[in-house]
Amino acid sequence: MNDTKQSAEDLAILKQLNLAYNQADQASDAERFRELLAEDFIVQTPGVTRNRDEYLEYIAKPRPFKDLTLLDVNIRILGDVALIHGRGSYTMIADGSVQEALYTDVYQKRGGMWLCVAACAIAPGA
Repeated sequence: MNDTKQSAEDLAILKQLNLAYNQADQASDAERFRELLAEDFIVQTPGVTRNRDEYLEYIAKPRPFKDLTLLDVNIRILGDVALIHGRGSYTMIADGSVQEALYTDVYQKRGGMWLCVAACAIAPGA
């Protein structure tokens, strides 16, 4: 398989993984995250760093927002690592305010599968 075909296939897979990640976030779907996250996953949000287990516990709780919409997504494949930079919009349940967040998710191809190894979000209220 040539690099161009592989890159196109990887790009399609990463687009789907990005959608799945954000859908799981909106739905508080910790079980889906178990499939998406590497064992050594680390996430950073303002003031907090969590490992995989801590994040799974956190994400299982009801999310304080609804109507998560992805506005901008840029996927860069760098060999067996991919960076997904995105911007999303969501509505806070408590007061109905619409907010935006920036995120970067890092995926690594391990054993032929893309797994999220790290994430960073700048998300007020989320």
